[in-house]
Amino acid sequence: METKEKKAPAPKQEVKKDTWEYKDRNYFLKGNKEPITFKLGSRHTGRHSLLWFDPERGHQRELRYASNQKSVFVDEQEGPVTLQHIIFKDGALTVPKEKQNLQKLLSLYHPAKGYLYDEFDAVEEAEDELEVLELQMQAMSAAASIDVDQAEAILRVELGSKVSNMSSKEIKRDILLLAKKEPKMFINLANDENVILRNFAIKACEAQIINLSQDQRTFTWGSNNRKLMNVPFDENPYSAIAAWFKTDEGVEVYKSIEKKLK
Repeated sequence: METKEKKAPAPKQEVKKDTWEYKDRNYFLKGNKEPITFKLGSRHTGRHSLLWFDPERGHQRELRYASNQKSVFVDEQEGPVTLQHIIFKDGALTVPKEKQNLQKLLSLYHPAKGYLYDEFDAVEEAEDELEVLELQMQAMSAAASIDVDQAEAILRVELGSKVSNMSSKEIKRDILLLAKKEPKMFINLANDENVILRNFAIKACEAQIINLSQDQRTFTWGSNNRKLMNVPFDENPYSAIAAWFKTDEGVEVYKSIEKKLK
């Protein structure tokens, strides 16, 4: 009896789900820019390119926003077209779900997305805010526990010589405010040991224990004008002496200055 060879069942093709969600969408200009009006490019011209590379077709396709067309691709548009401007007002643009062609142009294809403007995403926004809050908490916790000398050194980077006239309470207050306002910068400065050494050198100069020449190229002893070190060309003098304090010769000078500052 002849038996028929059973054929293996054909593999099921995976059905790709359309992840595009029909909803009103909001867009905003990047960099906290809020001009009264801002016109975004809505069609390809010789001066302003509006092209999208199609990986399936292997070439660039011309984009154009026309309110009477379903597609934003010129090669898919038919008949007369009604061209429209894309205008942000006060840095924002709301596009209702009925305008699917404009939404897809702005969300999927426009080359300016990501550097001129972005789409508002509530989940992404919440994640960013949470990350900032966690960083602020970390920075403020560290700021509350550091000593006044380190706080003064960090603030000097931001406020300059003004710090010298501040009370310890003002320094503690301002270091907490800085940690809240610029948590990432604060954490970087708090972890930079050279910040402390730079502040040490500045205080030594203010007390005239050491002097920095007018051309900012040489440090000398304040008592006898004897040269301590030359500042390398194109380097910040206080960064240079901070690094020098770590050398064998510099450590001895640091200890001597430290006794005089007490």
